[in-house]
Amino acid sequence: MSSFSRCLGLGLCAGIIVLAGCSSNKNTRARYSSKDLNCMERAIFFEANRSSRDGMIAVGTVVMNRVESDEFPNTVCGVVGQKNQFAPGVLSRPMNSKALPDVKEAAHAVLNGERQRGVQSAKFFHTAGYSFPYDNMHYVLVAGGNAFYEKRKSNFVTQRVPPAPID
Repeated sequence: MSSFSRCLGLGLCAGIIVLAGCSSNKNTRARYSSKDLNCMERAIFFEANRSSRDGMIAVGTVVMNRVESDEFPNTVCGVVGQKNQFAPGVLSRPMNSKALPDVKEAAHAVLNGERQRGVQSAKFFHTAGYSFPYDNMHYVLVAGGNAFYEKRKSNFVTQRVPPAPID
């Protein structure tokens, strides 16, 4: 066996071993408990109006943006249960709807890393169609009956009105 063949064989073996360790099939769900999943389902169920997948993923994205922020609790349930932030009774009211399978799928997707790109880094939303007299709301998306926005200093707000809905 020539040294070239031996080197090529070793290189291929090493490459296969390296690639095997670089699998993109990571199980990110393991980082979240069944309690986290339930809290995410509840946020999506009560806040996204169960009207569109885009809207459900957008609400979940805001929850995760908050979890990843130093300004909010660092757990899904901590964020969803924070006083005056989500629908009253979000953690205690019954969830009865034909849309529940879609809600569960969206919650799993968000906890496994899917995000609504249009939400960007927004950590806030309100029911679409409402307006507020604040000058620090930079709107990024309207989906699922909600208008998503970032809070910015007034001089950095470039989108003062919600854009057209994506769904």
